[in-house]
Amino acid sequence: MSTQVKTIQWHNGIVRMIDQTRLPHELVFCDCENHHQVAEAIKTLKIRGAPAIGVAAAFGLALCAHRSSAQTTQELLNELRAAEEELARTRPTAVNLFWALRRMMNVAQASSLQSVAALKAVLLEEAQAICDEDVAMCRAIGQHGAALLPPQANVLTHCNAGALATAGYGTALGVIRAAVASGKKVHVFADETRPVLQGARLTAWELLQDGIPTTLLTDNMAAQLMRQGQVDAVIVGADRIAANGDVANKIGTYGLAVLARYHQIPFYVAAPFSTIDLSLSSGADIPIEERSPQEVLCVGAQPIAPVGIRVINPAFDVTPHDLVTAIITERGVVKPPYEENLRRVSEQQ
Repeated sequence: MSTQVKTIQWHNGIVRMIDQTRLPHELVFCDCENHHQVAEAIKTLKIRGAPAIGVAAAFGLALCAHRSSAQTTQELLNELRAAEEELARTRPTAVNLFWALRRMMNVAQASSLQSVAALKAVLLEEAQAICDEDVAMCRAIGQHGAALLPPQANVLTHCNAGALATAGYGTALGVIRAAVASGKKVHVFADETRPVLQGARLTAWELLQDGIPTTLLTDNMAAQLMRQGQVDAVIVGADRIAANGDVANKIGTYGLAVLARYHQIPFYVAAPFSTIDLSLSSGADIPIEERSPQEVLCVGAQPIAPVGIRVINPAFDVTPHDLVTAIITERGVVKPPYEENLRRVSEQQ
């Protein structure tokens, strides 16, 4: 999957992405012809995963410019600002979204003295660069993380931090792919990841495509596996990492980190530096998205709970930094103390 199918790409003036709501039953592509459709795809989880959302947002702004009939660069900049606001409202937790929008708008502003045609070309070039850089960063994350795994390893992962969550290759699954490529024997335990089942639908699908041995388990089985000594490491992705190393990731991640600490199992977070938000001092400042109750009340279209029951559905939780063994980035493996080391590594070029 990581080399044969692209999660998202620019294709003949449209943004083409895998519709992840249709997996694993069918591989269907969603073609977005304007930035409104890109925003809707992000909101409805047709594309998800922090790095992939950032790439989608960048292509969304490029698509806004491509479709624009503006006669002046100022008119085009005004349209881009409106598109930026719409895309920024889609999902609040993943910081890569805002990082990519800011990077695109900085380029637009810096190129505003050029012609409209030149500005459009610059924006598409920048969006493609963000996409290409994401794949390269994931491969670097994979190489750094693979060295942390023993020659034979049972690795537990949560949600989907693979090629589908990025422009390609993946963060947590990138570590697993790189370890396998280096000759290590890796078996993956994939949490199903309620309520949207990204582990069952997406991670399991990806790893089967790559022929990597994988066992699917319900979210409440992890403790028993750890108690039996069947888990050598936990590797997850992230949607935002605060300056002190607190990690926001898919709901259920915090519980796994607590279990891993109790059973003395290393707990690794794999994420590009665009996921690290040094403007936030701790995870207490990270906004947590609350999603529709229907995701909990139903599996697919099938209701599984009584009508009228109250529901809470936070999409993410925050894992305290002192439960994180290391953060694996494209710039290397960062270990505690995170507040000091994340800032130091952030200054590297």
